[in-house]
Amino acid sequence: MGFIFLLILIIVVVVLVVLNTRIVPQAHAYVIERLGAYHATWETGFHMAIPIIDKISKRISLKESVADFPPQPVITKDNVTMQIDTVIYMQVTDPKFYMYGVDHPMRAIENLTATTLRNIIGDLELDQTLTSRDTINSQMRIILDEATDPWGIKINRVELKNIMPPTEIQNAMERQMKAERERREKILQAEGEKKSAVLVAEGEKEALILQAQAQKEAAILEAEADKEAQIRRAEGEAEAILKVQKATAEGVKMMNEAEPIKEVIAIKSLEAFEKAADGKATKIIIPSEIQGLAGLAASLKTLVEDDSKTKIAPRQK
Repeated sequence: MGFIFLLILIIVVVVLVVLNTRIVPQAHAYVIERLGAYHATWETGFHMAIPIIDKISKRISLKESVADFPPQPVITKDNVTMQIDTVIYMQVTDPKFYMYGVDHPMRAIENLTATTLRNIIGDLELDQTLTSRDTINSQMRIILDEATDPWGIKINRVELKNIMPPTEIQNAMERQMKAERERREKILQAEGEKKSAVLVAEGEKEALILQAQAQKEAAILEAEADKEAQIRRAEGEAEAILKVQKATAEGVKMMNEAEPIKEVIAIKSLEAFEKAADGKATKIIIPSEIQGLAGLAASLKTLVEDDSKTKIAPRQK
């Protein structure tokens, strides 16, 4: 009987030990209460609680979590009502403060986010609100992080997910954007036409310049060619004159060496006069020396004829 009781007692103790043994996983923490008061925070690893006395009050995740809150109505400085929804990235840094710092922490953060957002947007106009998301995000993160620090929560980032102005404001903004796009399109078109006209004018200018340069170079080359031709022609004429003069000088030299008589010189003069009076000239001026030579030639001709008759006459006898 005593053995059975001991066996039952051992079994009960084993069951209680098993039931009160816990293994805390990574990135989690367990808040332990002993007799209704905070006792300890179990971190990652193996832990054992005292049966009936210790109690796991709350299991808390230490990983970063995301809270997407529904859109909140806010009013800008220029009295425009819009809907803005926010996304909060947060992380529990102290499980004890998170457990006992505030009741319903997520609801508290949601309400705090709404009031903070209204305060910030109330100091901005509509255009500033639409273009200052980074500034709004930074201000909200700083304010929420300070407010949630006693709750054991760290606010890492705050993002404005959507900013939804009223329908009439959206229509007006769309019309404004359409007008702005049309204005930019006209400006770009005008700039394109201007650049095209400038390029065409520059092309025509360059073409005229190139044409003028080509004409100038052609004229220069033509002038140089004419000049070279004239130089070559003059050189040829000069060379011909030099050759004629040289031949004449050589002829005179040879005649002087041969010591010609006056009659030969006279005959050569007649030959030169004959070439000069070849029938092409319309008027001939005969020098007095040539006239004397002509008379001398006639006398010589008469003497030659008489001598010929004298020689023929004895033969006839």
